[in-house]
Amino acid sequence: MAKKQDRPAGNADNDENSRSNWDNPIEFVLSCLNYAIGLGNVWRFPYLCYSNGGGAFLLAYFIMLILMGTPIFLLELLIGQYSGLGPDMAFRHIAPIFTGLGYCCLLVIFFITVYYMMIVSWTIFYFFGSFTKDLGYGRCNHAFNSVGCYSALEEANCLQNQTWYNNSCMLTNQLCNSLNAKEVNRTYCAIINENGDEVHISIHSLVNRTLATSEYFREHVLGIGEATWENFGGMRWEIFGCLIFSWVVCYFAILKGIKTSGKVVYFTVLFPYFILTALVIQGAILPGAIDGILLYLRPDWSKLLEVNLWASAASQTFYSFGIACGSLITLASYNNFKNNCIRDAVIVSATNAFTSVYAGFAIFSMLGYLANQMDLPVSEVADDGPGLAFIAYPEAILRLPAPTVWSLLFFFMLFILGLGTQFAGIEAISCSILDKWAHLRPYKSYLNLLLCIICFVLAIPMCFSGGVYLFTLMEWNTASWAIMLIGFAEVVSISWCYGCTIFLSHMGDMKMTMRSFWKGYWWVCWVIITPFTLLAIFVFQMVFYQPASYEGYEFPVWADVVGLLIGISTLVPFIVGLIYVFWKKEYRGKELLKATSEWKPQIDVTESNLILSLYPKSDTI
Repeated sequence: MAKKQDRPAGNADNDENSRSNWDNPIEFVLSCLNYAIGLGNVWRFPYLCYSNGGGAFLLAYFIMLILMGTPIFLLELLIGQYSGLGPDMAFRHIAPIFTGLGYCCLLVIFFITVYYMMIVSWTIFYFFGSFTKDLGYGRCNHAFNSVGCYSALEEANCLQNQTWYNNSCMLTNQLCNSLNAKEVNRTYCAIINENGDEVHISIHSLVNRTLATSEYFREHVLGIGEATWENFGGMRWEIFGCLIFSWVVCYFAILKGIKTSGKVVYFTVLFPYFILTALVIQGAILPGAIDGILLYLRPDWSKLLEVNLWASAASQTFYSFGIACGSLITLASYNNFKNNCIRDAVIVSATNAFTSVYAGFAIFSMLGYLANQMDLPVSEVADDGPGLAFIAYPEAILRLPAPTVWSLLFFFMLFILGLGTQFAGIEAISCSILDKWAHLRPYKSYLNLLLCIICFVLAIPMCFSGGVYLFTLMEWNTASWAIMLIGFAEVVSISWCYGCTIFLSHMGDMKMTMRSFWKGYWWVCWVIITPFTLLAIFVFQMVFYQPASYEGYEFPVWADVVGLLIGISTLVPFIVGLIYVFWKKEYRGKELLKATSEWKPQIDVTESNLILSLYPKSDTI
């Protein structure tokens, strides 16, 4: 059985070996927001909403938020706050059979922390590039540009009856004729289809033109060129430098753990809202903005009958909170024992959802404007993921007044959002190490430096021309099916093994009172709805699993195998933990599913509640 001295020391301020606490509850809430609200709110949620029926997706998303997202979020906060432990020690004491579960969480957040900083590096590359002429990505006069490169800035210098093609102004009529079509306007040519009808097709589609912003991202930022898995290409030294810069900034923000990051979050959480609001206002007054917003929100209620919509809504809810990575448990472990984390969970959940929807207005108003300027349907300019942030949105910025200002603001916002998510990842890993070896607490700044260096070194291969393939492989297999299983195990450890009723009683220990209705609500979610929803999503992901790919490039089989091994590796600690527990033979039979004597509140409570919390009766379903 775990020894009592294995538990981390108390939090006396005069003991440098003690655990830290938040200086005030606001820092905890802001840190949770800093972790949960990231780049996915800006580029993943809006596109998912648009592509899954607009308002119909919003309805499904909010249902999943209420029945799955917020319950798991609160569950992790309660585990951390009640025990004052990081994820590795917490799950080991909740039930010995889950000894390895906390390490699964930590391995996931470690992988995410490694590859996620690459996106942050791309944003800072764009930020610095925005100081250059035409923002760096506005024209087709670079060596890496192709014959089909299209620049709106270049076309603005052409005559009314000309368009930009092959690095020069070309008569639209001449271009259409060369394609066996006739000119309609500066944007469209007309062709005769098989039925003899005249069909208008955009010149972009006919000649396969590529936006200057697209070539800038692909050929200059990523430097893909002809890179493949077998021919990985050379080092992208500019990205390498941006990666160093990003990790240096991150390190100084987390220098002394929550004592420094707790102050930094006032800026990293609040300032992006000022930029986002400015982008929303600017986008709303542009021509075509309303078309983009309507496309974003217009409900297609028939989509509610599609399994894919509900799976997408559930997945987005899960990922947007950063659940099953150990970070939330870590952040909550620094709370005052009597902090009202139910209130905090509701605040963070509501703010996270609001930010996702709000960001959609900033994104789709600008995409509507871009479609208006290019005389194309909004659906043809909408993109998801990095393509939205690094191609479509910059293309719209080029057409704004004072584009340099808007480019700087937009990419600085992305940099802050991405960087903020990293704080909790490093903190979760360092917290678990220091909980295990408390004598290292005075050297936390050195430990954080070491972790930053390790993550930086492991990300270096992603700075090569083919690095985006490795990035895609890690993202595809880390924050996907494996994390669903880990989340399922987390919920099961409490609701089916430890006992949901007993766990709810701990809220009373922490002076959080609830009406019977809300206790029933949390019980139903934790015991029934949430675990089975997670299991259903996992099955859905497995049934429709597809190997990783990037822009149509299908990875070789050996790369797919490596990707699967990365995902499987995040589950290995659980298996190792099981083997260790059975080998040690300290727990037998039902003892494997019951809390150890080390699972207890971080401070003393009343004798009766303490006895109940140390030796709970398990609830079963």
